[in-house]
Amino acid sequence: MIAGIIPARYASSRFPGKPLADIGGKSMIQRVYEQVSGSKSLSTIVVATDDERIATHVEAFGGKVVMTGTHHPSGTDRCFDALQQLDPGYKYVINIQGDEPFIDPAQIDELAAVLADGTTEIATQMIPVATHEELFDRGEVKIVLNTQMEALYFSRMVIPFIKGIDEKEWHLHHKYFRHVGMYAYRTDILERLTELSVSALEQAESLEQLRWLESGYKIKCVPTTYDSHCVDSPGDIEKVIKRFL
Repeated sequence: MIAGIIPARYASSRFPGKPLADIGGKSMIQRVYEQVSGSKSLSTIVVATDDERIATHVEAFGGKVVMTGTHHPSGTDRCFDALQQLDPGYKYVINIQGDEPFIDPAQIDELAAVLADGTTEIATQMIPVATHEELFDRGEVKIVLNTQMEALYFSRMVIPFIKGIDEKEWHLHHKYFRHVGMYAYRTDILERLTELSVSALEQAESLEQLRWLESGYKIKCVPTTYDSHCVDSPGDIEKVIKRFL
């Protein structure tokens, strides 16, 4: 069984109250919840929050919510807190970002498909890099893979360096991928991840997943054609409304 957990914090330095922001007549968190409900792979869907305003709102539109601690440094920790409050028996958790109001449920099913045999420890998604601008955008996290489609490294810099080729043509000479940040965790692995200390590479790149790689965990990377359309600031609301509504 797979639990879909949507972490939702009220506090945010860039956008306080973001889960309750209006997106074309519905709150952000309601739109995410309704989109996720279209997935065929999830046995349950819950919003994990530390804020009573969000909890009350989710319950009002008929969603399931669990209250978590206020101390969690990441969505991963909040997911494990929520998992502990659910019925036992879930084999995997999919951590679904609460700021993608138009996430396609088929994207969740793509990720869930690699979990079927129970051997995958952690899984995430990636999309091919199409342009020089994408490749050198330090806001886009790139992935280096092994032959088993497992992550060797994640970086904001371009890896690998291609010797003897103009940088503007690197994406034409190597198949680069950028990260699409939805995660699936096997539940026993999720518990272990929450016990790890912050690592040197994680601090350097500000990427939590590097902590997991440094500790020896395997991250399966699943190709997708679905890109992220996150709302990071109030100005992004109009962009997603124009695109999807």
